[in-house]
Amino acid sequence: MLEKRTPLQINQAVEKIMEQEMIGKTEIISINDCDNRYLGEDILATNDVPLFTRSGFDGYALRSKDTEDVSSENPLKLKIVEELGAGMVASKEIGCYEASRIMTGAMVPEGCDAIIMLEAVKEIEENAEKYIVIKRKVNKGEHISCQGEEAKKGDVILKKGTKINPGVMAVLATFGYNEVRVAVKPKVGIVATGSELVDVHEPLENGKIRNSNSFMLSTQIKRAGGEPVYLGKIPDALDACTDAIGEAIKKVDMLITTGGVSVGDYDLMPAVYKELNCKVLFNKVAMRPGSVSTVAVLDGKFLFGLSGNPSACYVGFELFTRPVIRKMLSCENAHLKAGIAKFAVDFPKANPLTRFIRSKLYVENGELIAEPAGMDKSNAVLSLALTDSLAVLPGGNSSFKRGDRVQVLFLEN
Repeated sequence: MLEKRTPLQINQAVEKIMEQEMIGKTEIISINDCDNRYLGEDILATNDVPLFTRSGFDGYALRSKDTEDVSSENPLKLKIVEELGAGMVASKEIGCYEASRIMTGAMVPEGCDAIIMLEAVKEIEENAEKYIVIKRKVNKGEHISCQGEEAKKGDVILKKGTKINPGVMAVLATFGYNEVRVAVKPKVGIVATGSELVDVHEPLENGKIRNSNSFMLSTQIKRAGGEPVYLGKIPDALDACTDAIGEAIKKVDMLITTGGVSVGDYDLMPAVYKELNCKVLFNKVAMRPGSVSTVAVLDGKFLFGLSGNPSACYVGFELFTRPVIRKMLSCENAHLKAGIAKFAVDFPKANPLTRFIRSKLYVENGELIAEPAGMDKSNAVLSLALTDSLAVLPGGNSSFKRGDRVQVLFLEN
């Protein structure tokens, strides 16, 4: 007798996953090795930025109050007392009607509160002394970067879970973080089930297919920030499958199996979960593709039973497995980023289940367009090569027309 399954709505399935306890680990590594990792702690400013008040341009440092009455009809002459390059510190205090020649980034002399740009003055020399002539008022703070205006010492400048990209690397180096605490990449095991599978290097025979899902999942895991661990194939035999899954879960932080989650005679994963005394969170979701996606927990670790069909497996990973990896990395938002796009084609047939259409995005007349990347079937694989987003078509009695605005989930982020 076939098992009757009651489908959960997608948001309910996701909530059941995210309410489980997920604790990631951290490690300290060299700044040279931390790109594309995720911060394992908040990063604090170790000094003010700027560290000192500095000039924003090549020009002259002066006292703005000396220029109160200056105009083209009433120009002002200021004596140049010093020249300051980047890295130099003033040796003279600026007095009334004096100025210092200063370069971009140099420390502003004590007593000065403004910079006038080089091209805004006329330079003259009288009796072997250098002067500048200005013909306009200079406002306090003009062209100056004040100490601490970007960050104060002790400020949180980067949050735990931030992905380390080139800009983050610049910030880490700026504040002297030669070693960085990062999240340990969760080890995600991959097990392919099914006697019909052959390895990628093996020739095809009638009734056989190549094990493509393992390679696809490995790349998805890396994109999400995890470390894939391929643990091989398992034949359609209950005892062998149960033993293999029980051993595999001990080696990783979570485990993905592909195939064997339906209700046919050779779909053994439901029985395996029962044999292992797993806590099954759900075994059916009101979605296409991937409705038979199953998620269970064993000894505090997730088992993701994903469909053997490539597109269904792909979507199931992005909706259910990716958020767990991201949460273990302490990412602030574990889920795919969402936006709105115009749908590029008609979908005249209504469907009671929410559909995730593998799509590619482009811009037309200033609007984002989502176009199906290829054949819309759960066993389709060619469309995945072009997919950069999932267009979400809510279930119900409505059909969808070209030009309808739909939610899209961005995959490359």
